[in-house]
Amino acid sequence: MYLNLVELAESLGVPEREIEDWIRSQGLPHISDRGRLLFDRAAVAEWAAERGLTARAGFLAREPDAVARPLRLEPMLRMGGIWRDVPSGETIRVLEQVLERIPRLSPELRGWLMDRLRAPGGIHWAPVGRGIALPHFSTRVSIGPDNGIVSLVFLADPLKVHCRPADDAPLTRLLFFIPPSPRGHLELLGLLTRALQSPRLADLLRNSAPDSEILNAFAAFDERPASMVFHSQRAP
Repeated sequence: MYLNLVELAESLGVPEREIEDWIRSQGLPHISDRGRLLFDRAAVAEWAAERGLTARAGFLAREPDAVARPLRLEPMLRMGGIWRDVPSGETIRVLEQVLERIPRLSPELRGWLMDRLRAPGGIHWAPVGRGIALPHFSTRVSIGPDNGIVSLVFLADPLKVHCRPADDAPLTRLLFFIPPSPRGHLELLGLLTRALQSPRLADLLRNSAPDSEILNAFAAFDERPASMVFHSQRAP
């Protein structure tokens, strides 16, 4: 089965120009038929899997996992680490070091993620207010069921990005995350968003509290009953 450029771009959730760039720079398998780009589904699926890319919907979409393991923030933060006094100009370099902490990644996938970090538009910075952002890859990636990672970066000076939160607060706190699976992307984003609604955790981040206090706060959040998390999301 062959896909055209539009179908493949829609399935991977990226602009058509990014597909064309992958052909030039990443060896994306394709053929040219009377001026049209065509892509063999099986070859592209294998190419994408080697790089941790996953489809949002459509021709390359995988079946959802039958059983999803609950995500826990504290172990993922221990893996990604807490980084302090990072100059904003060194942010990408630090995120590269975070990627080096992920175990059991193939060299191809690790190299792919490194390339995405450096690519224009490769990271969606996602400011959420109060000087905090939740940066993540703009293209969905999958790094394996045991490899979800979160990293907290305290910046020495504000990070300048094009998108700004409603309160216009300078960005000095980053919670960079990579989900273990495409299904876990929204779950992990939601967990981090709800955790930041905790006044105690927000104060710890604002005051650059010691690592142990921050980790304990995330561990306490992990242990909260689902009903309490749901209620706190709606608290004024």
